[in-house]
Amino acid sequence: MLREWLKVPETKYTAREIFSWLWRAWKGNRLQAILNAIIGLLSVVVSLSSVWAVQNAIDVASHAKQGSIYWAVGLMAGLILSEFGLNIASIWVQNILGIKAQNRMQQQLLDRLLRSEWHGKETRHSGDVLNRLEFDVSNVVTFLTQTIPGALSTTAMFLGAFIYLCTLDWRLALVITFMIPLFVLVSKIYVRQMRSLTRDVRNQDSKVQSVLQETVQHRMLIKTLESDEAAVDKLEGTQSVLRKKVVKRTIFSVFSNLVMNFGFALGYLVAFLWAAIQMSRGILTFGQMTAYLQLVNRIQSPARQLTKLVPAFVSVFTAAERLMELEEDPLEEQGTPIVFDPPCGVRLNHISYAYDEADGNVIRDLSFDFKPGSCTAVLGETGAGKTTIVRMILALLHPQSGTVELYNSKGSREMSPRMRANLVYVPQGNTLLSGTIRENLRLGRLDASDEDMKKALHLSCADFVMELPDGLDTQCAEQGGGLSEGQAQRISIARALLRDRSIMLFDEATSALDPDTERQLLQNILSKHDKTIIFITHRPAVVDYCDQTLHIDKI
Repeated sequence: MLREWLKVPETKYTAREIFSWLWRAWKGNRLQAILNAIIGLLSVVVSLSSVWAVQNAIDVASHAKQGSIYWAVGLMAGLILSEFGLNIASIWVQNILGIKAQNRMQQQLLDRLLRSEWHGKETRHSGDVLNRLEFDVSNVVTFLTQTIPGALSTTAMFLGAFIYLCTLDWRLALVITFMIPLFVLVSKIYVRQMRSLTRDVRNQDSKVQSVLQETVQHRMLIKTLESDEAAVDKLEGTQSVLRKKVVKRTIFSVFSNLVMNFGFALGYLVAFLWAAIQMSRGILTFGQMTAYLQLVNRIQSPARQLTKLVPAFVSVFTAAERLMELEEDPLEEQGTPIVFDPPCGVRLNHISYAYDEADGNVIRDLSFDFKPGSCTAVLGETGAGKTTIVRMILALLHPQSGTVELYNSKGSREMSPRMRANLVYVPQGNTLLSGTIRENLRLGRLDASDEDMKKALHLSCADFVMELPDGLDTQCAEQGGGLSEGQAQRISIARALLRDRSIMLFDEATSALDPDTERQLLQNILSKHDKTIIFITHRPAVVDYCDQTLHIDKI
């Protein structure tokens, strides 16, 4: 009934599944978690010892007990210095090991994304994925390495203070802690509702980041369309929804905290009144009353921290769910690359493919033989499926019927991700990454020497690189910023030539080149006749250099 009243939704993953995922994630962060737990437990010992030391110093100063006030204050000073040292150690562990843990999880998730199957249509915006890799990873790592160890020390503080207080007055200890079971009873409903609200906020935050990323990335287009105001209005609209969701979550959180804080305040007032009455009757010394109030604080403060575990669990469950979604796509076939002796060919055997059942087949019952050492132009109108054929040859997509085979004189085998070692691909458009030209070229072959790079640049008609002031060390901005489209294409082709594989696929890779440069580049690439080359093109000059053509008609 209460769940229906609060409109608590069902969740995508069960608590068991999320705990299992968090447990696997924790295995790589044990050192930091253990160190934080040890530091936290030592802090508990120092803190409770400080309560006794203050009580002892006050009783000595008020002559309620015998002793040296100098030794008493010296003990307090030693404990204060110990607390300083533990705080420094905690900060060091959290910052130095924390960034390593976060980096490690980001690397693992990115590696998982790169090795997962690709289905032709991205289901998530890149801004959303980046938001998850940054903020949700940070949330999970903080929870596993700091919150959980902190909960251990907090529990130890609560139990230690409770036992200490029991030695002074067991009835007061029970009165102070009686409200804790009430929090446990209501926490389940609170967790489910808060989890839903937090997920709504995180998802909307991802949308805001997606709008920001797209706007910055395409600001030249927006400027030329004079759509500056529309872009800002779109951001405002997305942010407005985010603000409403944050307000809704905040109202729920404030009301919950108000109820909890009222209980704690009432408990402290009861403890103070109790101790004051006991001291007025001469039952307690001033030092013991001070210890009472310190212990009450050391019971209530951990209890407050423990109640904060509820929103922490809510937050980490939401973050874990969002990261688990990134791992939903199955992994591609893994293992040692399968390399065929050149020359190799590619054979399409009655292949069909549809991205969406509603849209129907893009490719239907297509057969063709890209023979070893041949040069083929794949022609067809936009949307006919030319790029889809390339993706199936690259084993990025798998035909829903028929097969794609790689073959040579020794035999054939159905195309799989492990066989990409036989291919090199130059996609259409500007595909350079930010960094130096040298770093971009080495994506083709990590061990390429400067001479290898110069040779590849020459074959791709990109000798201009060596005439730049910084040569191979020239910096490229995002998407090859600072270079023309034609220059970027030629460097991309040089990168492909460095990879040096038996089969080369070019998807409109010369579209930004002038006719003379294109003709020279094609002569350089095709002069040896030692590769199987496939051109996706509309350019007549490319067709003239090819041995055969494949015409794709739009279905």
